[in-house]
Formats: sequence, C-alpha cells, structure tokens
Amino acid sequence: MVFTSHIFLFYFLPIVLGVYYFMHWQKVNIHWMNLFITVASYLFYGWFEPWFVILMWVSTALDYTCGRIISGPGTTIRRRNVALAVSMVGNLGLLGFFKYYMFTMGGINHIMQMLGLGPSYFHIMAVTLPIGISFYTFNTMSYVIDVWRGDAPPVRDLRSFSLFVSLFPHLVAGPIIRYNTVAHQLDRRHHSLVRFSSGVMIFSLGMGKKILLANPVGQIADSCFGADSPGMWISWWGVLAYALQIYFDFSGYSDMAVGLGRMIGIEITRNFNAPYRSKSMTDFWKRWHMSLTTWFTDYLYISLGGNRVQTKRRLYFNLLFVMFMSGLWHGANMTFICWGLFHAFFLITERMMDRKPLYAALPGFMKIALTNVIVLFAWVLFRATTLDNAWLYWKSMVGLHGAQVSAVLLHPVVFQPYLVFSMVVAVVCTQLPWQAHDFAAKVTVPRMAMALGLMALCIVAMFTQAFNPFLYFQF
Repeated sequence: MVFTSHIFLFYFLPIVLGVYYFMHWQKVNIHWMNLFITVASYLFYGWFEPWFVILMWVSTALDYTCGRIISGPGTTIRRRNVALAVSMVGNLGLLGFFKYYMFTMGGINHIMQMLGLGPSYFHIMAVTLPIGISFYTFNTMSYVIDVWRGDAPPVRDLRSFSLFVSLFPHLVAGPIIRYNTVAHQLDRRHHSLVRFSSGVMIFSLGMGKKILLANPVGQIADSCFGADSPGMWISWWGVLAYALQIYFDFSGYSDMAVGLGRMIGIEITRNFNAPYRSKSMTDFWKRWHMSLTTWFTDYLYISLGGNRVQTKRRLYFNLLFVMFMSGLWHGANMTFICWGLFHAFFLITERMMDRKPLYAALPGFMKIALTNVIVLFAWVLFRATTLDNAWLYWKSMVGLHGAQVSAVLLHPVVFQPYLVFSMVVAVVCTQLPWQAHDFAAKVTVPRMAMALGLMALCIVAMFTQAFNPFLYFQF
C-alpha cells in the first residue's frame, strides 16, 4: 500500500485511526492497542505481496528470541555472544539472499565466462526482493546489538516488539528507527489534539513534497536519463531534476512517516535536515538520510575503531569501508557501490584537511554550490543503470558527448512551463532556512489551514498523475 493512494487515504488510514482512538477513549490496555496497530501494519505491508509478511514474522521471532536470551537472568557471556551471532547471521543471511543473491551469482558467472568455462556456469534463480527488507532488518539488528551492549532495555512483550518491527508509517522506506529511541513509547504514549494536529501538518507537507514536487521533476529526470545523448545543458537539467526528485520523494516519505507516527503517539526520528544547503561533503552526510548515517556510524564505523585508531591509514580505510557498505546497502549493482566509493573519496579528502573541503576559503554560497556540483555528479551513478551509462552521462555533462539530433525532441518535454515552474519552486525550497519539521513544530490555526489546503491540492493532483511509488521502495 502506498501513502499517496486513495486506498490508504480514504479507507485504511481513517479506519485505523478511528478504531485506534476508540480503543484509547475506552481505556483499552496499551498492549491490545499495540496488537491492533501491528495487525493493521501487517495488512498494510501484505497489500504488496502477502508472503512478505511471513518473512517479517521470521525476522521478528528471531530477534525477539535472541534478545530474550541475551537479557535472560543468569545468561552466560558465551550464550549472549552466540545469540548475538545467530541474530546477525540470520538477518544478514535473509538480506543477503533476497537482495544480493542474483547479483553475486551473476558476478560469478561472469568470472567463469572470462575463464572460458561457459556463459552460464551456474543457473540463477529469480528472487523477488521483499519491499522494505533493508529497513526492518536494520531495525531489528539494532535492537539485538543494543540489548547485547546494554544500551537498550530488553522487550518483554512480543506484541510491543512486533509493533516496533512492523509499524506501518516507517516500515517500507524508513526512517531506520532504533529500539532504544522508541522503547518507552511502545508501552506508554501521550495523545493530544496538538500532537495529532502537528502530525497532520507534517504529513501534509510530506505529501506536497511527493505529489507537487518530486513527481513533476521526476518526469524531467526520466526523459533526460532515458535519452541516448541529451547534450551538455539538458544533461545538467536532468541530473538537477533527479537530485530534486530523490530528495523530495524520500524526505517527503520520511515526513509523512513522522506525521503518521505522531497521529498515534509515536515520535519517529527525523531523517533529513536541508542537505542541499551543505557546505562540504562531510556536512552533507550529517544532513542526508540521517538515520542510515547514524546506524552505520554506531554499529559499523565505531566497531571498526572509528576515529580512535592508531594510524591515519586505518581511519581512511574505516571511512572507505563504511561508504562501500552504504553503497552496497542501497542495491546490488556496481553503480551503487561506485556511488558509495565516490562519496568516500571526498570524505577521506576532507578528513585529511581536518574535515574541511578543498574550497573551504570560498564564501558560504560558493561552498554550497560546489558541494552540490559534487553531489550531482554522484547522483548520476545512483540513477544510471550501468557504469557505462553513467560514464556517457558524465561525458555529456562536461561536453565530451555531443547531443544527437533526437535530443531536440527533448526540449518541448523537459521545458514544459509547469515542469520548469516545479523545478524553480523545488530549488527554492531546498534553500529555505526552515524545513517541514520547523513549520509543524508550532500548531496554529493559520498553519493548520495551510496544511489542510495543501493536502486538498495534493489529493486533486494525485488523481491526475499516473501511479508513482516512492523511489526508496526499491531498497
């Protein structure tokens, strides 16, 4: 099920909220309310493919059991470590099979072909990637690790843990939430009209990002990246459109998730903080997909030694490996891996210069501009289907791959007045000093009226657009 669909907006959400608050007003035990939201979340998730729910049950049962073993009275260090290992192997095994099996086997076949052992040495099964598996496996892994470290209280009720894993606002595309940040909210929640209204406001803003900005500029990106040779200026126009599309699409989903969470009394982590106002690549990664950045920092980077290593070489290796894994997390494709390594190069360079970019002496607006240029070149890798396509697009951006005659046909498509207007508005919104969370931080009648008006406009626009799921569903 998709947030921006009539089934969700007119049926699922009103029914879920109506039943939930009826239970709240009747003073039903919180654990039964948790169970209701969990069942609703399973319905939400199973709408895509019912068998996906079974896989999530397996992950839930595995990590709930491992957490109980780790925190059990009289548990030995050996049993704690074995339970942690079982959880890590189980989760990474599921993620590795469903997300990387075909990529790995394809690579092995390619090597065998190079060795002259045949074009298809191994038969490769077609494996369907369960939507959201990258997010909920990281959620549950963080729980077991935190319990093992003593950083989170062990959950005692399977209903509460099942809610943590399956909570429908963030289930499909994040943000990645940590159990220790929501543990107290699972058993005790505060509900108020102000908090609910704030949730409606930020949900409306997130919906506006997706419907009114991401979807229109995405038409430009699809046209430019789909062209054989769009030429230099249209190439820049296209990658700028994609940068705006992926930001407003993903941050829009994250805002809607936060809003939905507030409606049922659960505060979900903020995931973006104006990343296109960054003045360095280090700053960019403090603002972009913050829940993933902190996850890799806390569970991988620090585990490798982080900054507390004896040599600079090991520090740079840690940065390189973390960004490699970040790229791999996004997908089983060399383009994602190279995207991560591309970012790693600039992060390491800035670390060599005491976390300052090469252009640190320039004025602030120029540092923002140059940082965004680097990010745009990186987005080409993220958007392209192959490294060859990314290389050709880069050549077009620097004028080394001239436009073909057919590129003229792109002009009336990518420079439609409505699309150009959407691009301008999107660019302006990325540079505003206040963001959606700031707007929803204070509930007033005028702000609420604006949010509801925006939601009404989004609903009207939604029915004029083709089905357009959120980009991060694929991860």
